[in-house]
Amino acid sequence: MLDQYKTVAGYGEDEIVIERSRFIGYAQRATTEEEAVAFINMIKKKHWDATHNCSAFVIGENDQIQRSSDDGEPSGTAGKPILECIKKNGLKDTVVVVTRYFGGIKLGAGGLVRAYTAGTVTGLQAAGIVAHLLHQEISVTVDYHWWGKVENELRLLNSRVADTIYTDKVTVLIHVLHGEEDAFVLRMTDLTNGQAEISRGEKLYIEVPIDAVGDTDAED
Repeated sequence: MLDQYKTVAGYGEDEIVIERSRFIGYAQRATTEEEAVAFINMIKKKHWDATHNCSAFVIGENDQIQRSSDDGEPSGTAGKPILECIKKNGLKDTVVVVTRYFGGIKLGAGGLVRAYTAGTVTGLQAAGIVAHLLHQEISVTVDYHWWGKVENELRLLNSRVADTIYTDKVTVLIHVLHGEEDAFVLRMTDLTNGQAEISRGEKLYIEVPIDAVGDTDAED
């Protein structure tokens, strides 16, 4: 599993006008090729009267599935720029469609690359970007005698507490950032003089909002 990766927060839609042509950028999260294709087809159906519905998607932990479509634009001027914009922003499990309504002014190959890149950025910014950070679930069980110290320490550490269970003892489930597990276990052990029962559970990703899309330095 990756320590972290970026993807879109969800659905996004926005548009820009370039030389009288409307470019509507759509972005969505997709974890399978089938989901990405279904999203593309939905946008195509919505904009059946558009001049072009160009698209691209990147799927998988290692970007193993990558597809793009120029949808009638000159080869390499639409689908590829969309795909490169997704990749240069480090996004995974992301599909983008840029719909164009032709405004009467031809943009040329370089102009089309820049326009479809800008349309992609517009859609991604509307969707928002999140980081998925890998965490380790750790269970700490202590007698009530130690609970006050443990609770206070978790508060000081600003720990991600998933659940607290009160029975004859107290069990707290914490999500610890990957790479910090050993230090956390040692801290809990020292804090309780070795009296805590500590175990590790599953690994999971937690979403964290981050800044939106950066420059892509698209080439003509």
